[in-house]
Amino acid sequence: MKNVSKMQLCIASTVFAAVCLLTACGKQEPKTATAPSQTEYLVGAEATFAPFEFQNEQKEIEGFDVDIMHAIADKGGFKVKFVNTPFEGIFNFLAQGDRDLVASAVTITDERKQTVDFSDPYFESTQYIVVPKDSKVTKFTDLKTLTVGVQSATTGDEAVQKLLGKSNPKIKRMDSAMMTLKELEGGGVDAVVLDTGLVNNYIKNNSAEGFRAITDPDFPKEYYGIAVKKGNTALLEKVNKGLAAIKADGTYQTIYQKYFGNATK
Repeated sequence: MKNVSKMQLCIASTVFAAVCLLTACGKQEPKTATAPSQTEYLVGAEATFAPFEFQNEQKEIEGFDVDIMHAIADKGGFKVKFVNTPFEGIFNFLAQGDRDLVASAVTITDERKQTVDFSDPYFESTQYIVVPKDSKVTKFTDLKTLTVGVQSATTGDEAVQKLLGKSNPKIKRMDSAMMTLKELEGGGVDAVVLDTGLVNNYIKNNSAEGFRAITDPDFPKEYYGIAVKKGNTALLEKVNKGLAAIKADGTYQTIYQKYFGNATK
């Protein structure tokens, strides 16, 4: 009986050890909680419009609009990636879903509001006439008999069309603002009409070209907005909240001063 008891004890001990081993193997370690990844939106911008958007030596897009959009995204809890996109047709990319946002020095107009939704304004602008320093042009109406360069599909293009006529051959349309200015440098046009921020930056960095900028009361104030696909109210709300936040905490002013000095728009 004594030997049998030892055998039973041995069997019981083995079974107990096996049960403990199985229990240990079946125990799961608690999962470490991970933060959900942020949504990334594609932003269309024509990267030839310094200082608002331009490419550095590494072909990365930089500029005022880029910094503003990244700051808005930080406040809104999302990410953005800029994609170089031709301005003419940029809203088609938005409508087709190839871009989620457009941040490219876009003036808010009633016509554009029919196809896209805009954020609250984030920059005030107008148009400038750019001419050689020896030009006799002093006002907008002086351009009536001249050859004028514009960037296609911009508000500068629209302004010159109203003065010269939509189909006037004296309007020379270019794909980018820089191409328009290069045409002026080469004497291919007598004047160009472009946004103030771009013109000021160009003259500041190209003083040797001998150009001057002219303002005119016929040019109304314009306001830039960030565009989203028509009806995308959820994304628009994120952008507006982020924009309000960076204006309230001074981030907007810091970015503005980086590109334009102390004046506030």
